Amino acid sequence: MEIRTFGKKSAIVAVTIGVLLATTAPPAQADTKLDPKALQRSLNEVHEAGMYGIYTEVRDGRQTWRGASGVADVDTGRPVHPGMVHRVGSITKTFVSVAVLQQVARGAIDLDAPIGGYLPDVVPGERGQKITVRMLLNHTSHIADYVLPAFPSFLENSPRSLDDNRFRTFTRRELAKLGLDAPPTGEPGVAPGSYSNTGYAILGLLLEKVTGTNAEEHVTRNVIRKAGLRHTSFPRTPRIPGPHSKAYERFYGLIDPPRDYSVYNMSWASTAGAIVSTMDDINRFYRALLGGRLIGAAELAEMRKTVPVWVGLGTLNYGLGLYTYDLPCGRFWGHSGGVFGMATESLISENGDRQLSMGVNLTMYHDLDENRYPLPHPIDRAFVDYLVLAACGQTSATRSSSLVPFAVDRLTVRR
Repeated sequence: MEIRTFGKKSAIVAVTIGVLLATTAPPAQADTKLDPKALQRSLNEVHEAGMYGIYTEVRDGRQTWRGASGVADVDTGRPVHPGMVHRVGSITKTFVSVAVLQQVARGAIDLDAPIGGYLPDVVPGERGQKITVRMLLNHTSHIADYVLPAFPSFLENSPRSLDDNRFRTFTRRELAKLGLDAPPTGEPGVAPGSYSNTGYAILGLLLEKVTGTNAEEHVTRNVIRKAGLRHTSFPRTPRIPGPHSKAYERFYGLIDPPRDYSVYNMSWASTAGAIVSTMDDINRFYRALLGGRLIGAAELAEMRKTVPVWVGLGTLNYGLGLYTYDLPCGRFWGHSGGVFGMATESLISENGDRQLSMGVNLTMYHDLDENRYPLPHPIDRAFVDYLVLAACGQTSATRSSSLVPFAVDRLTVRR
């Protein structure tokens, strides 16, 4: 993981929740044979390195392996299991993007039309005419993220806002205004973009404008149900519906011991990150998406047009609600997500055969050095080892041991 500090206060404002291997070797084909013993052993190593609990599902063709390691409750020792309902954070963005692209196919939304033409009261004036729907989807709008304004104590390196906002209800318009009132991160449409949850809050308002339906209800009917997902939803209360782990946030040692935030009003994440799901459902969703069952070929092609986007200290090749992962065995698509106390990764290979989704229940677990950068933690390497083994069927002996920061998701974003 990496962290970026800004300004004289060295405020914690951006982190990654994963690292990937740097390798100069040519991509190798993933081993199509799942090895349950090796996968469980690697999963156990993530827990033994300090992660409270991790749960996962790996698929290759018709083969499926589900595993878990660790505890869902550190006080009682209740174990985690693979079917737990989990807050998946910014994976929500892929769902929302699919809903928008469905409306593009209907002719109700034009990807390259200015957002001000649809929502002049939300993004008014010249800015509303320069920023297009596509720019909101691929983070090149350069509208600032709303998370820091919503959690102002983060600028003081304090987690106080976490507790202040536990039961606060944010409206989508309020979130949009928080981001729009902050200084922009650049000129609209200029690459690299800058990852911002505000764009996806505005896209929720856009869906409501063109469909006349609450955005969460629309996504549920037209994306979640269409994909056949049974354990995926926008929760109506601060509680996670169904069997779930607690969500432990450490905030780089400022919360010690880590505190449980599994009961939390997720209106702050909205259409940028409020969905809960299971690892099985998330795999089903991405398989349905890349298999052409949720949007047409033309819309899927638009979704896979990527631009560089800054997240934390690195850049992603970001499309419309999903991005690429380049692993030793080739290119994968997917997204990651994180909210306070829970983080998720989901990957699917180019041909759709190999899939991996995993969730963890402890976030911001690093200590910081005197410059407020995270110190290496054993969880990092164990996490990468499991990810590459699950995605590629390779062990650490077959790949480079050099680790590079991989900007996956900002914990001060929709987390």
